[in-house]
Parts: sequence; C-alpha cells; structure tokens
Amino acid sequence: MKVLVTGASGLIGSQLATFLSIPSSSLPQQSKAYAAASTHIDARQADGSTPPLPRYKSSSSAPSSQGHTVIPLSLRGLDDEDELAKKLDNLSLNAVVHLAGESIAERWTEEKMLHIKESRINGTNLLYQALAKIQRRPQTLICASAIGYYGNRNNESLNEQSSKGDGFLANLCAQWEQTQNKAASLGIRVVNMRFGVVLSKHGGALSKMLLPFQLGAGGIIGNGQQYMSWIDIDDVTGAIYHALTNNTLTGPVNVVSPHAVTNQEFTKVLGKVLCRPTLIPIPSFGLRMLFGAMADELLISGQNVIPAKLQASGYQFQYPDLEPSLRHVLNQK
Repeated sequence: MKVLVTGASGLIGSQLATFLSIPSSSLPQQSKAYAAASTHIDARQADGSTPPLPRYKSSSSAPSSQGHTVIPLSLRGLDDEDELAKKLDNLSLNAVVHLAGESIAERWTEEKMLHIKESRINGTNLLYQALAKIQRRPQTLICASAIGYYGNRNNESLNEQSSKGDGFLANLCAQWEQTQNKAASLGIRVVNMRFGVVLSKHGGALSKMLLPFQLGAGGIIGNGQQYMSWIDIDDVTGAIYHALTNNTLTGPVNVVSPHAVTNQEFTKVLGKVLCRPTLIPIPSFGLRMLFGAMADELLISGQNVIPAKLQASGYQFQYPDLEPSLRHVLNQK
C-alpha cells in the first residue's frame, strides 16, 4: 500500500510510520529495521531520535507490514485545498491515516480549547475538501478520535453503539467524527478510531506520571474509582494496521484493551512494576487548580470501554492485560 499519514511525528504516527515502512522479516532485527525505515520516512520524535519499533512477543504473532510506502504530511499552516488536492492526486494513495491535532495534555484555557477544536475540525475538513476534488481517491480513511466521545460514565459498560456523553470532549469528538464521515459520500471507507489512554514511556499520560511515581509520590487520582480504558502503544499500531487491511471495519472503533481498570487498580499495578509506594493521593480540587477543565474531563472522569468491533473482527491483542503491558512499555521484567 501507499499510505499518507498526518501527524506522523507524534507519538502514534511516528511508530505507525516506522512499522508500516519495514518488511515483516525485519521486525525481530531492530537495527536492520531502523535502517530500512529511515529510507522510507522522515518521521522522528520531538528530540530527533528514531521512534521505537513495536516489540511483539514473537515474530510469528506480529502482523506482516510488507514494507508499505509511507508519506508523512503536515497540515500545519496548510489551508489551500486546491494545493493539497493536487499533491494527493499525484500520489495515487491507497489509504490515508489522519492523526493530526493539537495536544490535549496541557492546562485548558479558552484559547487552548479553541486551538484543540480548530486543529481537528479545520484540518479534517481541509482533507475532505481536497479528497473531494481529486480523481484518484484512496479506498480508506482512518481517522483519530477518542473515547472522550462517551463523556463521564462511571461504571457503565460502553461499546461503539453507546450514546454520546456530555462535555467539551464529547461534543468535540462528535463534531470531529461528523466531519470525518463526509468522506464516505466520496466512496471512501471511513474508520473513526476512538483511542483510549495510550501507554508509552515516550509520550502521553504515562510519560507524565513516571517521575512522581519513580520518586514515590504517586497515588490515586480523586477517589480512584473512575475507570481508565487503556491501550498498549503496540496494540494501537496493530489496531490501525488491522483497520487498514480489514475492509469490514467502518465507522467508530474503540481502540482500548478488553480489560479496563479503575484508577486505583492502575495506580497499584504501576507502583508494583516500578517497585515504588503509591501512598500519596491527588485530590480533585488540586487537579482542578492545576489543569482547569482538563482535570474534570481527562483525570477525574472515567469510561469503562469495550473494544467490541476489534474483537468481533478478529483482532488479537498483544497486551490485553495491564501489568504485562506496563512491563513491556517501561522495559521492566
């Protein structure tokens, strides 16, 4: 396949671009795989280093990537759909993976929330408008979304058929997916990947938790009973590749482990993996003072989400359970 990836320098995009670019025979041989990837893509982490390869349990359990051609595209500063359409038409793409968007892992001010929204809605709409103008359209459009769509639902078990929740993220995800789905009218298969909490030491929520936990200052957030629907970074890559190659998948797809845990359980397991105590709770009011509205929607609230479509379509999770996943991403035996 020839796959265009927006957001290819981000946490998910960099690993996906590397994975797609290397032949499956190179997966167990990381040094050769890095060399192969560097000839295909220009996707790097923020510090300039090559993103880590997925570390599958064995070469036989890894999906075969076949050495696809990956084309990174930055939408930052791009607002001319005619210019983008010309570029896309010349590429003769098989698929687009659209991951670009402003980071949400910062204090939410009114200005920040506007940037979060505009980067997703405007960027996706620009991509749709460009796709509408070209003759050689890709067959598949895989787009990022989030389980924030469901809002704060406490212990309720949620699948892709569950209703939208309330709040900024729920409304944003609904509008974002609505914009993504316009591409279906062009005859393109659209998949909305609703990502949970992605576990990686190279970015995302876990990377921000590590220092206080390593210092023995980690603890539950709020009352600790809110559910965390998490996903190993390698299973994120695997799920996207599964969606690229499985034509039965359309619409929203929950990209989470089949085994969600409460924040209290997550805290206990992370402390065990790091061999550190977890005795210092973080009160809700303190989080609100530090992070504003982000605290309520990302830290204090929770969703117990089930990956129903992934499981029904035959995806095999590499790391369905939390402790093996944390040991994997943190290189802890």
